[in-house]
Amino acid sequence: MNITELFSLKGKVALVTGGGRGIGKFIATGLAEAGADLILTSRKLKNLEDTAKELETKHKVRAIAITCDMGKEDTIDNMLSEAQKKFGHIDILVNNAGATWGAPTLEFPLEKWDHLFNVNVRGVWILTQKVARIMKKQGGGNIINMSSVMAFRGSTEEAHPAIPYNSTKAAINLLTMNLAVKLAPYHIRVNAIAPGFFHTDMMAYIDKPELKDVRDAMINEIPLRRIGEIDDMKGTAVFLASDASAYITGHVLVTDGGLIAK
Repeated sequence: MNITELFSLKGKVALVTGGGRGIGKFIATGLAEAGADLILTSRKLKNLEDTAKELETKHKVRAIAITCDMGKEDTIDNMLSEAQKKFGHIDILVNNAGATWGAPTLEFPLEKWDHLFNVNVRGVWILTQKVARIMKKQGGGNIINMSSVMAFRGSTEEAHPAIPYNSTKAAINLLTMNLAVKLAPYHIRVNAIAPGFFHTDMMAYIDKPELKDVRDAMINEIPLRRIGEIDDMKGTAVFLASDASAYITGHVLVTDGGLIAK
């Protein structure tokens, strides 16, 4: 197999949760450019439909938008049923959808703690188990979970007042490794991406002139001295989704410009 074939995703169907915007859209774009058809899901349909239409027009792939709340199992079941009717198979699952919520640590409410674990861990597990069953029947598949550099470190109250978030992503790291071992007999690979700071809609505030000092301090902490862009995530995702990484499973690929290496 030549190098172009190793990175090709032609004939594959990829399900990307949270695929309508931000890092999810970055990943969906990369997979589409590599030839994959897309199932895009999130709670809000408008962004999904816009992204699906954009990918179909630009990259000549099929892309559908289906609403799904990762905190509610019935919506996961409905989404998978609709996706199966449309495509008949799922070759790649990207568990990108997630939640965060901030409050001072000593006042952080238990119901918000439970909500973050419900979406970021429980929802990922529910969807992964269901899709892994489909992949087993197909003879294999590829699962990519979204972790974070926050899974490897603590964060100050000022920078990130969301005490459960880091723990949910650390749980995703170990879930990734555990699933990689348990699903390997079914030819299902499981890896994760741990992003650092990326230019997304959620991070757009950092470019405000009044936050220049904050932005400069952030960039100064990154050895490559820049914030991640769409191409940085597209390359990482396509590598893990394709046969280029066929001998890699159970790995958490940190994509952060060297931030946690310091």
